[in-house]
Amino acid sequence: MCGIAGYLHADRQQPSHSQLLRRMSDTIAHRGPDGSGAWFGDGVGLAHRRLSIIDLEGGRQPLGNEDDSVQVVFNGEIYNYRELRRDLEQRGHVFRTQSDTEVLVHLYEEFGGEMVTRLRGMFAFAIWDSRRRRLLLARDRVGIKPLYFFRNHEWLVFGSELKAVLAHPSVPRDVSAPAIDEYFTYGMIPGASTIFRGVEKLLPGHLLSVDADRWSFSTKRYWQLNFAPDESLSLGDWREAVSSKLRETVQAHLIADVPVGAFLSGGLDSSMIVADASRVGQPLHTFSMGFHEGVCQFCLAR
Repeated sequence: MCGIAGYLHADRQQPSHSQLLRRMSDTIAHRGPDGSGAWFGDGVGLAHRRLSIIDLEGGRQPLGNEDDSVQVVFNGEIYNYRELRRDLEQRGHVFRTQSDTEVLVHLYEEFGGEMVTRLRGMFAFAIWDSRRRRLLLARDRVGIKPLYFFRNHEWLVFGSELKAVLAHPSVPRDVSAPAIDEYFTYGMIPGASTIFRGVEKLLPGHLLSVDADRWSFSTKRYWQLNFAPDESLSLGDWREAVSSKLRETVQAHLIADVPVGAFLSGGLDSSMIVADASRVGQPLHTFSMGFHEGVCQFCLAR
């Protein structure tokens, strides 16, 4: 787990708000105990809190391309980054690190916003393109990694958690009555809304692109689950296909430059994952948790 935060101001002559960005970053320090970083441009600031997993020394963020005209802050992992890197190197891109993060800036140079269609992973990231004066926010297909943002006529503020966004003084703390109703109805706040009016979630499988000079915003859905049934395979074929995909997916998730562990809940899903992981990688350290508190009767009633 890592954390990102940042701001964009409509006035490119705005001075760097270093103390403000630090305050935003400090609210999510628990997400990244291994390091922190910040980068400032004309009217823009990017911050990162790092939990080191891949390229422990070279993967510090924010991270730029060859001439630093493109900068990224990134929370997550890109499981196919090695294949993407090989393709980008063949296209002439030069890499300075071994991290999956650096793949993002070069992939953006090559494909722009369409880069997300080539990513396999869990991610929330912000890319600043200083040549085009464009900020791109993206979230993975099913929303494993969170990303919140606020926008008005002057500011765009974003962060991995609500508290990072609320650390900005321009963000109001007005509670949304409909969101409260949804929370008590569903146990969550669905869609793009949050508990605070004006603060939004970037939806899973979506991009938000900001043209800083025009101060215009465009949101695009780049992926949607296809529910159409495929009846061409037999039950045996499906069993093998699911088993093969599970093994291949677990193996992709084991890529790390630090020891990999797993939580065991006692259920079927975590047991299957650990079983497959132990076959293709090193023996895993596994962990389980228990609680001494009594069961909440209200929770049982729900």
